[in-house]
Amino acid sequence: MQVSSWTELTWMPNVHNSTAETPCMMGPCNGTSSPETSTPQFSLGVLVLLALLMVLLALVTILGNVLVILAFILDRNLRHRSNYFFLNLAISDFAVGVFCMPLYIPYALTGTWHLGRGLCKLWLLMDYLVCSASVFNIVLISYDRFLSVTKAVSYRAQQGMMSNPVVKMVAIWVFAFLLYSPAVLLWEYVSGCSMVEEGQCYAEFFNNWYFLLCASTLEFFVPLISVTYFNVSIFHNIQRRQRRGSIQHCESPGSSNVSWRSCFMLRQGPSLSDTEDSVSSAMRSPRPSLVSDCTSPTTTGPVAVKRDFSASFRANSQSRLQRDKKIAKSLAIIVCIFAICWAPYTLLMIIRGACQGTCVHPILYEITFWLLWINSSLNPFLYPLCHMRFQMAFMKILCPKKLATLRSNYTPSV
Repeated sequence: MQVSSWTELTWMPNVHNSTAETPCMMGPCNGTSSPETSTPQFSLGVLVLLALLMVLLALVTILGNVLVILAFILDRNLRHRSNYFFLNLAISDFAVGVFCMPLYIPYALTGTWHLGRGLCKLWLLMDYLVCSASVFNIVLISYDRFLSVTKAVSYRAQQGMMSNPVVKMVAIWVFAFLLYSPAVLLWEYVSGCSMVEEGQCYAEFFNNWYFLLCASTLEFFVPLISVTYFNVSIFHNIQRRQRRGSIQHCESPGSSNVSWRSCFMLRQGPSLSDTEDSVSSAMRSPRPSLVSDCTSPTTTGPVAVKRDFSASFRANSQSRLQRDKKIAKSLAIIVCIFAICWAPYTLLMIIRGACQGTCVHPILYEITFWLLWINSSLNPFLYPLCHMRFQMAFMKILCPKKLATLRSNYTPSV
């Protein structure tokens, strides 16, 4: 998943300063630097190996994210608010594998863009769009989990347009488009010239340090700080609940009656944070209903009823705490992978823009932005690793017989 200028370098197209004027679509930019075209200096065997690895990475990215999308379509248990954001992330990562990688592979191996300037613009547009959308989806997922854990009551009570996940998904794509796309489309027209040579494909602003710094701040540093804050808040919330013993006692308004408020809270059922990482409904053990206990507190002794409520509330609280721990763990893994994959490229991009490409080796820079694409390949495998529902959905698609066997052998705990 690339951000700003993953097209200006190939495996061996060196990026140097050039004082020569370059041919431009809008007229030459005198005195500007431009990449020099060079042929890859690898042996045929190395080129074949690199091609195979790149194609394999693209296939893994495509198939992994297709699996996530299919799971969401086929398994209704995945269709709740937070998982819509995982679907949005899978769509952006799928676009990286199906469009961005295949078009870039020949350019990376040969050092020459053979597909024309129009397709170059389209590729750059899609590149920045889907990579930015991927980052913003990770932020949205983190924020959603932050609310579900630390503000469970208000999160569950959300209503109106802003509680609709589709609205937030569309907003992600709009913001991602506005971040880079105007610059990709209009930079050469505003500056009055183009610095991209014939046979090359990279963003016009790839040497503009100020723009890269501002864009990187919005695309990487602000999201990284945000998701770090969300994670730290979630862990602090869990630790605070653990120190309290994860028990919230039912309050009694009087000496002989059980609080109707406590009864009502128990009848509400689990919040979204309680259920989003549990097993699918087909594998979930039935829970005893508390409705009959709440209908008439006078039919049973107040002490016995309160004891039942307290035990049920304690069990529910412990269950919620365990599930929130899973949420925190899964979110921490996804965010750490995101930081590892994005930080090297972002830092090198800023450094390279500041020194006009003379202080960063092309091979090192190339490796860092392929690392971004690896992030899109890894994301689909993080879902089943951390979410039981995704495990069940993937098994339903890939191993339906095994899932049927597990269901037939499953006996609910009493």
